[in-house]
Amino acid sequence: MTSRFSSEQYSPALFDISQDIIGSLPLRLVKQWLESEQTQETALQLLEPYKVKGYSVSSDSAGLTKLTRQKGLLEILAIINQPKEIVYSFGSAIGGQGIGIWAADNTQMFYPASVSAETLLSTLLSIQREISKRCQIKIGLGAHYGEFYYINGGLYGLEADVIEEIAENDTEGGEIAISQDIYELLPSNHNFTLVKKGEITTKIGNLFRVLDGPGLSEEPPLNTKYPIPYSESFYADLIEYENRLTDTELGKKLASKYLQNQVVVLIERESQEAEAHESGMFTNLSLAARLKDIGARLVNQNNGIEIKVVGTIGIYVFDEAMAALNFAQTFRQELAAQGLASRIGIDAGPVLVFDLAVGGKDIAGNPVNIASKMAQDKGKFGKIYLSYSMKELIEISQFTEITYTVSGVEITIYEG
Repeated sequence: MTSRFSSEQYSPALFDISQDIIGSLPLRLVKQWLESEQTQETALQLLEPYKVKGYSVSSDSAGLTKLTRQKGLLEILAIINQPKEIVYSFGSAIGGQGIGIWAADNTQMFYPASVSAETLLSTLLSIQREISKRCQIKIGLGAHYGEFYYINGGLYGLEADVIEEIAENDTEGGEIAISQDIYELLPSNHNFTLVKKGEITTKIGNLFRVLDGPGLSEEPPLNTKYPIPYSESFYADLIEYENRLTDTELGKKLASKYLQNQVVVLIERESQEAEAHESGMFTNLSLAARLKDIGARLVNQNNGIEIKVVGTIGIYVFDEAMAALNFAQTFRQELAAQGLASRIGIDAGPVLVFDLAVGGKDIAGNPVNIASKMAQDKGKFGKIYLSYSMKELIEISQFTEITYTVSGVEITIYEG
């Protein structure tokens, strides 16, 4: 049972209207929850205006971790740009809508209930076939038909969370996994080859793999205006580089123009479970707001910059390694004092930091991936993890060296 939250636990400035244009963290809705009775009934009432029905389709890239060891950041961004363009071009052609900001290698789209299950599957098959022909990486796709909450440009709710996790953790490159709800929407005489996906049973039922079937009769024109996080000038340069990936001089020029060496701190706070998903969703949104509140104060004290707070994650950048470590240690202490455990990853290197058109910032670069893998993939709550490159920047004698393999790559890190 979670304790009740109060708006008095937060800085008043956190809920300023000017800060509410923040995409994935709906602060205004969080404030309404904090000022309510905070029951499941209240949660449902607050969420009712945001309810939508249709298909949520998420994707995640395969084999990207190894690729980041072989290629520079801008080349990686150009490589993952192509699948995103294809996903959006085919998806928007049948009425799909891009969800969120596609800064990383994953995507999410929402399709209205008016789109038939057959049309959706043909589209997903066409997407995978086009990516297989044109792109250097493959993606896994997960799709579900159900009810979701569309808030501040993001899809929320149990069903949205589950299919996103399936796409990220349970699909391979080139695979299409659909939920039982989509399977049951198909007519008995459909022309798709489907097989049950192993013995996996999820909170949204059984999963099925789409092995073959008819694609779209016409290939839509390329639509490059997916939910792009970058500035128009950077995206134009990225497109140019995408067509000239063997031009090393252009690569160096763009790297010098756009990249900066920073120390990246990624903080994951523990989530809290609730008997009902909707009230639990508000609990975790309230905790995300608390993460943002603490981070906004501490990052200024340590001369850093907040990049974003999304779900259980906060990402921050610093010029100085010691400032980053001090920030992380103080953050950990403050969360612990409030009964919240955290695990933190810190890495340094070239990153791309950019302003979003909807407000706020985002980031791309291998240090973000390394920080995430140290903390989220292998880390223990209560611990801070430093990458091998941090060894050259700060004293690590109080940290314990650990070596392990993640995503096929062996890394050495330091735990403290």
